[in-house]
Amino acid sequence: MKPLTRLAICAVLLSLAAGCHSYHVDTTIENRTGEPIRLLEVDYPSASYGADSLAEGADFHYRIQVEGKGQLKVLYTARDGKPVQIAGPTLAEGQEGRLEVVLQPDGKAEFRPHLSPAP
Repeated sequence: MKPLTRLAICAVLLSLAAGCHSYHVDTTIENRTGEPIRLLEVDYPSASYGADSLAEGADFHYRIQVEGKGQLKVLYTARDGKPVQIAGPTLAEGQEGRLEVVLQPDGKAEFRPHLSPAP
């Protein structure tokens, strides 16, 4: 193989490798409600994830890849059977970093985004 052909092939391979960056957001849901919760669901642009239950004081970790743009929502069922829905921050495709969601008593939550770039 000619040196110029090898050089061209190497350049193409390097450019492909450099352009293959996968953006992920590491999420942590912390149950600080004072009671166990059931049917936890986290909706974000293009997908959702969840757990059957989350004990008081427990954390749930999940890695997401955002496609599109939209608001994060957390839904769960409280001990008394009441559904809770909490709106979170807007997420956008290409963001990466981490997002902590601290579920608090009375259907409230604190969102701690550490994401770049901003939506």
